[in-house]
Amino acid sequence: MVDEEEESNRWDADDYDDDHSFVYEYGSDVLELLDPEPGERILDLGCGTGHLTARIADAGATTIGVDSAPEMIERAREEHAVPTIDSTPTEPADEGSADHSVPTDRADDSAPRFVRADARTLSFEESFDAVFSNAALHWIPDDDQDAVLSRVRDALRPGGRFVAELGGTGNVQQIVDATLAALEARGYEAETPWYFPSVGEYASRLEAHGFEVRYARLFDRPTELEGGPSGMENWLEMFGDSLFEGLSAAERAAVIDDVETRLEPELYDETSATWTADYRRLRFEAVRA
Repeated sequence: MVDEEEESNRWDADDYDDDHSFVYEYGSDVLELLDPEPGERILDLGCGTGHLTARIADAGATTIGVDSAPEMIERAREEHAVPTIDSTPTEPADEGSADHSVPTDRADDSAPRFVRADARTLSFEESFDAVFSNAALHWIPDDDQDAVLSRVRDALRPGGRFVAELGGTGNVQQIVDATLAALEARGYEAETPWYFPSVGEYASRLEAHGFEVRYARLFDRPTELEGGPSGMENWLEMFGDSLFEGLSAAERAAVIDDVETRLEPELYDETSATWTADYRRLRFEAVRA
């Protein structure tokens, strides 16, 4: 939700909020680590539909949420932002987009602001006390991570903190293995769209960009999927969509059915009729030196 091409930025905000609310609900612990204070200026990187951005604003911080997906930004503005009176842009946004304006003249200055922008080219006139990110950084390709970390550093004041959680090494490994195997069995190859680093790898990357890592932890977080028996199918359709690019509807359905068959012994509970995804998360706090 913070990465590159327009084609890859098509998200269904309704499905995201209705069937995958665990994404932002699990962000509560990351918010505790952020510990926003009244009067702080905080950037939410990869804000999605804005639920966590709004909670940061509720703590009294001046909050801006950015995301590259137009559907997500539109929903965030509908749900959490005060209606725009003057839509003259006041924050830079990525080139060529007409809907990146940040509302400037509001009835309630405490409401979060939302802007569609590319994390690799972010630029703000005023610095932030903190940058926050939940379940977004792993969507940025390995080759683009350094550009994003450079932008995050530039956005922070000296001593400003960067608090985030992303998928870590081994995240959804069983799901990935089953999906690639099901595709290979039908003669298809696919590359996963995610970047799941180890603690050491990402800490070194942060340090190379002038951050001091204060806290970093990799941990298992088995996550019950919403939707009952359809939970795994919903997850694959939302988050693994690029893996099925080029497949017909019938081929796609057959692959997903095969994936479910492969995963059922380990990840499906017949008693509760629920799927569990084998999540592993990397959570960290770093400070700009």
